[in-house]
Amino acid sequence: MTDSERHIGKRKLLIESLREKGIQCERTLRAMMQVPRHLFLDSSLEDLAYSDQALPIAAGQTISQPYTVAFQTMHLEIQPGEKVLEIGTGSGYQASVLFHMGAKVFTIERQWELFRFSKLILTKLGIRYTGKFGDGTEGMPTYAPFDKIIVTAGASRVPPKLLQQLKPGGKLIIPVGEGIQKMTLISKKSEKIFTAKVLGDFKFVPLLEDKSV
Repeated sequence: MTDSERHIGKRKLLIESLREKGIQCERTLRAMMQVPRHLFLDSSLEDLAYSDQALPIAAGQTISQPYTVAFQTMHLEIQPGEKVLEIGTGSGYQASVLFHMGAKVFTIERQWELFRFSKLILTKLGIRYTGKFGDGTEGMPTYAPFDKIIVTAGASRVPPKLLQQLKPGGKLIIPVGEGIQKMTLISKKSEKIFTAKVLGDFKFVPLLEDKSV
């Protein structure tokens, strides 16, 4: 669990590169500066931890490219104290960034191996969150409504139950499509009125449904 001066130095360089690529939300960048990304990866990948690229984790999944993490987080405009639901815990890196944004974090993971790993690392780092093993498309109705929802896997469609669990005035960001996805920001104006804005092309692992638990 070492976070050395060398790691911190590499993290500063990464943050500066994200700023140069157009991430101008300083709150997002400060949160990412606080998260030791190398601890969410296998030790064999430590030298690549602060490169701006997606990297493999367990269960055939990936930890998102830092630019993608920053991009999604920035567009949600998360405020301290907001309830944020994450679909796809993965290694736990994005959940940690959300926590450092001041969010009350709720997160779902459908791969048991990743659910266990993320629970271990997030607990060790003192990240307070509510986690669930199961189908992310079902959301967490027990804790709804949420101020913000972030989906970290490519979806063929926007899961309707996530829209239902979003608070009026809230935002959901999700990559939609097959192969290359369209990053889509959905704003809930009222219980029946939504607006959507496409923010660009991204590539994610697919969002898998109907996980038996």
